[in-house]
Amino acid sequence: MAAQNPIGNLQDEATCPICLEYFTQPVTLECGHNFCRDCITQCWNRLQPKCFCPQCRQDVQQKNLRPNRQLENILKIAKQLTVQAVKGAGGKEVCQEHQEPLKLFCEEDQTPICVVCDRSRSHRAHAVVPIEEAAKEYKVGNVYPV
Repeated sequence: MAAQNPIGNLQDEATCPICLEYFTQPVTLECGHNFCRDCITQCWNRLQPKCFCPQCRQDVQQKNLRPNRQLENILKIAKQLTVQAVKGAGGKEVCQEHQEPLKLFCEEDQTPICVVCDRSRSHRAHAVVPIEEAAKEYKVGNVYPV
């Protein structure tokens, strides 16, 4: 199958199906599916004593988590390619964690964030505005101190 958007396809493949972010400490189950180590461990802690793959539902043994170092190396390359593609497309800055354009501004943390950060636990309850709106406020000096 020909890839219409290879960078997007690479991002999809580098994303954990549980947390929907880039894998962190990727591990492979007996069935061949990959997850973040913390994501699969937390998932199984809720399901004890039975452990299964969240994707294919195959029974697996918790002690058989295998680190996937090759996927971890591919993730580093995917992140670099994503940053280059975003900068090449619009020249905008990107989130270091998610490699998404910084389109929003978190008023509580006083920092630019991406749409993925906005949905994350760390910013979910914070007031967030479009970055262009925050930039205008900074210029006027009404709301945000420099």
